[in-house]
Amino acid sequence: MIKHGIKRKKKWFLCLAWIVVLIMLSPVPLMAEKIGDVSTVFKLLGANDKIVVEAFDDPDVKGATCYLSRAKTGGVSGMVGVAEDTSDASIACRQVGPIVLPEDVRNGDADGDEVFKKSTSLIFKSLQVVRFYDAKRNVLVYLTYSDRVIEGSPKNSISTIPIMPWR
Repeated sequence: MIKHGIKRKKKWFLCLAWIVVLIMLSPVPLMAEKIGDVSTVFKLLGANDKIVVEAFDDPDVKGATCYLSRAKTGGVSGMVGVAEDTSDASIACRQVGPIVLPEDVRNGDADGDEVFKKSTSLIFKSLQVVRFYDAKRNVLVYLTYSDRVIEGSPKNSISTIPIMPWR
């Protein structure tokens, strides 16, 4: 009787440990504002495949906004949230106000910092945007790419914001 109870506790502990690991591996979504979408493939059941356009502000650099277009898988699996989106994405970033760079961005300490992340599969795949600063040209560079826990994708896109005086 006691031995059976110990085995049950071990199973619950292992189950809880896996849940914690999965939550920790899941990307923390930064909020993006949906601008619009277009259907690319008609699906008889469930939502159509789409290209979604979203906007997000750089959380560390006020006055910098990026627009992402990305593929979103439809169908029943997409509607339920278990479909894996393709790694196709494009990015365009613009100065939308005065930009004052934080010191860690200006001195390069924040190069490669994640400024946006969105899950593109149930657990293991995400779309990310990272920022670099080109001090020689006074330009912010934003790179979007897709990665997985095991294997990423070479598909990527960049956009730049030359930092100019704001009128």
